[in-house]
Amino acid sequence: MLIGIDASRANRPAKTGVEWYSYHLIQELKKIDQKNQYLLYTNLPLGDKLAKCPDNFQQALLKWPPVRFWTLIRLSYEMKFGQHKPDLLFVPAHTIPLLNPKKVIVTVHDIGFERFPELYNWADKLYHKWTIRFIKKHAIKIITVSEFSKKEIMDVYKIPAEKIEVVYNGFSSDVYKDMHLDKDSARSLLLEKYQIDAPYFMFTGRLEAKKNFERLVKAFLKFKAKNPQSKYKLVLVGKKGNGFEEVMMKLSLEQEDSDIIYLKYLSSEENAFLLNNAELFIFPSLYEGFGIPVLEAMSCGCPVVCSNTTSLPEVAGEAAIKFNPENIDLIEKAMETVVFNPEVRQALIEKGFEQSKKFSWEQCATDTLKIFENV
Repeated sequence: MLIGIDASRANRPAKTGVEWYSYHLIQELKKIDQKNQYLLYTNLPLGDKLAKCPDNFQQALLKWPPVRFWTLIRLSYEMKFGQHKPDLLFVPAHTIPLLNPKKVIVTVHDIGFERFPELYNWADKLYHKWTIRFIKKHAIKIITVSEFSKKEIMDVYKIPAEKIEVVYNGFSSDVYKDMHLDKDSARSLLLEKYQIDAPYFMFTGRLEAKKNFERLVKAFLKFKAKNPQSKYKLVLVGKKGNGFEEVMMKLSLEQEDSDIIYLKYLSSEENAFLLNNAELFIFPSLYEGFGIPVLEAMSCGCPVVCSNTTSLPEVAGEAAIKFNPENIDLIEKAMETVVFNPEVRQALIEKGFEQSKKFSWEQCATDTLKIFENV
């Protein structure tokens, strides 16, 4: 079978969630499937690691514009008039070509634009809604990343359950792992590189409304007020999203010292180092299609406290303390439970290691390949 994959997102130099999903899935398919033939469709030459392909993987470089709607328009042209039309086309992220082969599979990671419309402009909302309706009509299968997301897609768009398959994400366990760091060396590096001079709680993710970072900051300030002798800091790692500046201005009257540290985009290795040294990882998100940061923290030996909503109970299992993310008191209480109960903290670490082992990109690719072959 000739399988075409839209590799345009996997090939982007600056990757976030969907781009990393696309990248890792392609890399694992290279390892596990020597039987089928693959065409990787891209708008730019493949980057170094993606370009290293076994004999059954080839690149199809489609150079000419448009860039903005490359999948919709340029890939459509290839599906209609290209020399080598695939038996099956797989698009790892939300959008399929206007013209597509009879068998097209697409991954819809979540429908956050339905739950948090205020984070999207009117054109993006219209586009996303139209895209899902188009997928409903033309895709032979929809892959999504959690049972939660499957139920959301079914409920909102009335897509039958048999058309949607759940394949859990993986994470980079070769990077996110227990580094067995020397504490003195780690402390020196934390101070020198990140100006972190005290134990800290950590959050990673885009700093926007659906990540609930305003309540996170308020809960942390409450923790500090209740425990004035504690030296803990809060480290926020991620890009600034909609409303970030307004929230920080609103909170500035409450926070006048340097207990909250904001770090912009970090490499995976830097992020893993910080997780290895964090007192706890806190993830109060209001909406997650999956929640890879939870697994990354667990695999680094960092105890996790997180929301009890959306997909997070699926991902965290029994290896995290869960709370109502809309209740600041409960978020603060979760912090205290970990900090002041060493036996609870150690139990979370041990359970976290075991929970994180249940998810891998290899398993994600294996399950995805089964879907390819079954259609």
